[in-house]
Amino acid sequence: MHVLGISCHYHDAAAALLRDGELVAAVQEERFSRRKHDPGFPERAIQFCLDKAGITAADLDWVVFYEKPFAKAERLMSTILATFPRSRRLFRDGMHFLFKEKFWIKDVIRARLGIDPRRILFIDHHLSHAASALYASPFEEAAILTVDGVGEWTTATCGRGRADWVRGDGNAIQLTHELRFPHSVGLLYSVFTAFLGFEVNEGEYKVMGMAPFGEPKYVDRVRAILELCEDGSLWLDPDYVSFPYHTERSFTRRFETLFGAPRDPRARFVTAKTSLFDDPNPPAPQELERNQYYADLAASIQKVTEDVMIAMARHLHCRTGLTKLCLAGGVALNCVANYKVLRATPFEEIFVQPAAGDAGGALGAALYVYHVLLGKPRRYVMDHAYLGKTYDEAEIVDTLRRAGWRYEVCADDEAALDRVVDSLQRGEVIGWYHGAFEWGPRALGARSIIADARRADMKDIVNIKIKFREPFRPFAPSVLAEKAADWFDLGDAGKHYPTRFMLYVTQVANDRVPAITHADGSARPQAVHRNFSSRYYRLIEKFDEATGVPMILNTSFNLKGEPIVGSPADALDTFSKSGMDMLALENVLVRKARPA
Repeated sequence: MHVLGISCHYHDAAAALLRDGELVAAVQEERFSRRKHDPGFPERAIQFCLDKAGITAADLDWVVFYEKPFAKAERLMSTILATFPRSRRLFRDGMHFLFKEKFWIKDVIRARLGIDPRRILFIDHHLSHAASALYASPFEEAAILTVDGVGEWTTATCGRGRADWVRGDGNAIQLTHELRFPHSVGLLYSVFTAFLGFEVNEGEYKVMGMAPFGEPKYVDRVRAILELCEDGSLWLDPDYVSFPYHTERSFTRRFETLFGAPRDPRARFVTAKTSLFDDPNPPAPQELERNQYYADLAASIQKVTEDVMIAMARHLHCRTGLTKLCLAGGVALNCVANYKVLRATPFEEIFVQPAAGDAGGALGAALYVYHVLLGKPRRYVMDHAYLGKTYDEAEIVDTLRRAGWRYEVCADDEAALDRVVDSLQRGEVIGWYHGAFEWGPRALGARSIIADARRADMKDIVNIKIKFREPFRPFAPSVLAEKAADWFDLGDAGKHYPTRFMLYVTQVANDRVPAITHADGSARPQAVHRNFSSRYYRLIEKFDEATGVPMILNTSFNLKGEPIVGSPADALDTFSKSGMDMLALENVLVRKARPA
């Protein structure tokens, strides 16, 4: 039986395909279209999934969409009417969007795939989130918490689920409580993302990275625009937020009266803690003071978000008594909050699916249909995220030849890895390309830029000269799984699944790796397991043998504003436009020198 899940028409369009309950492929459309957060119908992602399974659309038993468009339309229309005439522009833009795309998604799926419309299903947005975590986790029973901006009406849910390996008729997800639009911690975080000068649905990571440069001095000021209950539910004061009725501006003049002028998106972010690497214009005291305020504000909204998540999780534990927790939704990508939830609540194990945001809804919708609606038993655990497309050596060499690049093919893996380790020790930055690309927004050693984590200057080199992005942005370490707890404050959590997917932030326990240590002494480690990433594991193992440090710096193989690379051609293009020293495409090594 084949079940295809689809998410699209908001951001991060994706497709995921199950065969008899096993995940065959899961991929975001942006990896093929090269449009970051591509929201369009995921035609290329779907085709890849079908190709990988060796089937055509005619072989699909069910196609499932990750939300219910008419329920979302109801919310949009209700909001427009409730806030008119302030919502005039939302009415114009919203109606165009609904009638062009959302209302007709069933017809689009039928037309594109040629499938019987009776085989097309729609699953509630937060049920898709919940299923994406529970049925990808190793847990048979778990508490479930989903938190995002908004689905149809819902912005957060909590409940419990059963995932039976023997009898599928016991499978169920019971979401017993929900929070509804416009009261949303995810949307509140996005309001501050916009206020701090970053793009919504893209810049939330930057706010999280900015927060360690500040102190949460303004928590009380943030709490003044909301009411937070003991169970984590909240109420946002409509006098301060305008996202329910405004398409371009998410905060009001009253918000600015409370928090001051928004940060200029074009301004540099510099504080006493940030680097001034190669900057000929030192900041004036006024600039430092202004930026320190924004850093403190970022720290404050991060702290409030953590408080909300912890309160929700504690309440959920009290209601269920369970020790295992599945987190999903875009807010579950806040890896700082995830680890705080683990440490501050009675939950002993947490699972977060690596594409926890809207892309993961495609996976969750398919899993929900297979396990709950069809009552099929469990067959799958997401042990790794290498679910995308693979390109073989012949395709790599053909790409290089057509582009006119010189290259060297190493005799075997060991020879290639030795060359890469030598290059790392010389302080070089390498584009690392291996196997199937990753599912979700994190680079996990399939499409990564790697460097020596021991070098204090490497953070600035990679940020400024390689990725052309803000110098305050942190980098993650990839560390051998069995040695992670020696270098990071993970304790027993070192064996937990979120560390496989870079979904915890914890304190660094050793001062030998400054390039991956953030301003507050933290890092977002990826625990690399030999069983699921043997070549990347062996690279780090060889680096450990040479240096005594079982980790390397790892960041996504992309430049600012671009998706992570997918194909060899993507990798070569990114390599040519950046300051990387070497490109390792499997066992094919490339340097910058090109023929005349």
